[in-house]
Amino acid sequence: MTFKPENITHHIYYMQHIAISLRPFIGSKDFNISRSFYRDLGFEEIIIDSNMSLFKINEFGFYLQNAYVKDWIDNTMLFLEVDDVQRYWAELSALALPEKYEGVRLSSIVHNDWGSECFLHDPSGVLWHFGKFKK
Repeated sequence: MTFKPENITHHIYYMQHIAISLRPFIGSKDFNISRSFYRDLGFEEIIIDSNMSLFKINEFGFYLQNAYVKDWIDNTMLFLEVDDVQRYWAELSALALPEKYEGVRLSSIVHNDWGSECFLHDPSGVLWHFGKFKK
C-alpha cells in the first residue's frame, strides 16, 4: 500500500484531566543549604529520602533534589502567583535571605503590562518569580 496523506484518518480525543498537582523538580548546589533556605522561605519540608525533599506551601509544591547541573540550574525558573506582590516583597525583604545565604538576590518589584512581579534567586541560582496578574 502506498502512503497517501489523504488516507490518514484524524481522530480527536480529549483527555479528561482531573489534575491534582504540578510539582517541578529543581536541583541544588548544596542540598542542606537549599533545604534550610526553603524552610526559611516558609515552605514545609517533607523528606522523601536522603537526596530529595518535597517543599510545600498549601497545595503547591516542588521537589528539591541533591543534584547539581550548572546549565540546568542556571536555566530553571519558577513562577509563584501571589495575591499581593507588594506585601509579598515586603515579607521577603524582612527575611533578609541575601544576608543569610550566599548567592541569594532579591529584586525590586517590576510592573509589566500583564501584572507585577519581583524576583528571588535561591542559593544555587534557581530564579523565582513572585507575581500577580492584572484582572
